[in-house]
Amino acid sequence: MSKPLVALLSGAGISTDSGIPDYRGPNGLWRRDPEAEKLVTYTYYMGDPEIRRRSWRMRRKNRTLQAQPNAAHRAVAELERSGVPVRVITQNVDGLHQLAGMPARKVLELHGTARGVVCTTCHARGPMEEALARVEAGEEDPPCLDCGGILKSATVMFGERLDPVVLGEALAISKACQVFIAVGTSLQVQPAAGLAGVAADHGARLIIVNAEPTPYDDRADEVVREPIGTALPALLGRIQETGA
Repeated sequence: MSKPLVALLSGAGISTDSGIPDYRGPNGLWRRDPEAEKLVTYTYYMGDPEIRRRSWRMRRKNRTLQAQPNAAHRAVAELERSGVPVRVITQNVDGLHQLAGMPARKVLELHGTARGVVCTTCHARGPMEEALARVEAGEEDPPCLDCGGILKSATVMFGERLDPVVLGEALAISKACQVFIAVGTSLQVQPAAGLAGVAADHGARLIIVNAEPTPYDDRADEVVREPIGTALPALLGRIQETGA
């Protein structure tokens, strides 16, 4: 009997145990400091050098690059190592699924990665750590070393569209999977949220692991409210043993 293809859509809630804050939750950054949203909004970032300088200062303080995978990330990688076909579609930019051991080719980063930078002119890419080292050395708004263009994080900022290739792959996986798990996501931000509905429409068993209700709860075969750090490893362990 072949093992089911498991698609896992992960949101900010899977990484809070790693010390990365939820941006839109009740105590999220955008609610505490609405001005901070400008620092990751493309038009503000590109049009205002002071916004860029503030954005780089924010990234110096950002804990994402120091964060380590938690039990939930490790459980996903363990399921993949067990021989169950797993594909991760993540709304997160922290790279923790890969650090936990998921092969990078099996992780789709819908919103890009905070671990890299990209030039807005020539599209050259490089590690975020190197750009931050330049900021530490005194460059408040480090330009691209290849062409002098404006550098930005390799994340999808507000006002930018998702990569259509990545989104297309996520859609294909959602249609093909037998089990679709949405974990740590409010399922309110489109088009990522719609992937849960696509999976259900194509016959997948839909499981939602989230502390708060989501718009797709009534379509789910199973809804789990327990803390992700314990609930997801238990759920994935069950799938590893029984396939469901």
